Amino acid sequence: MTLKTISRLAGIVLLSAGLAGCMDVTAEIDVLSETTGKTTTVMTVGSEFYPMIKQMAEAGGANADSSDAFCKEEGDVLTENADGSGTCTTIKEGDLTTLTTDDGPNSDTSFTVVSPGVVRVAFKTNEMTSQISEGAGAGGAEDAQAKAMMKTYFEGHTATIRIKGKRITETNMTKVGDNAAEMVLNFTELLDGTANLPEELFAVVDTR
Repeated sequence: MTLKTISRLAGIVLLSAGLAGCMDVTAEIDVLSETTGKTTTVMTVGSEFYPMIKQMAEAGGANADSSDAFCKEEGDVLTENADGSGTCTTIKEGDLTTLTTDDGPNSDTSFTVVSPGVVRVAFKTNEMTSQISEGAGAGGAEDAQAKAMMKTYFEGHTATIRIKGKRITETNMTKVGDNAAEMVLNFTELLDGTANLPEELFAVVDTR
């Protein structure tokens, strides 16, 4: 699972019946140099829905489409937790641009070298909000009912986007110590359209 996938995750979740359930997501990128980095994605589906998702995947068998399945892409590691939930962890390391284009061309994430050893990482938020709108429907009574049901699924669950490096010098997200910045996105606020998001999320990382 790449950063491009995470940047539009909320909308994808709403569009996919297989993943429509309570879940928490953390997407992290650790900038190692001007050109390389490591991404870590952790997605946890709660015990209320994970058994159903597992059953649906087993019913689909070998013919199931991995793009619509939970934790079935290359590099995904599934952990079935004692409480009945399921956690999918994906770790990838390599060229920064490659890490964000595994799902095809990606114009939503940018890496800009602003000075030797210093990289500006930015995520556009417009596609996330547009995917949310598409997933929630265009309007009308039926869409309103569907949105109300979705809100009950996602109440209290979040998606966290985090940028790490040796030192964060500037960001419009919340700094966590000296080497990380993050934004915690509430799924219900994204669904309502009340999330106060800037046009982009960014952090400047000094890798020296």
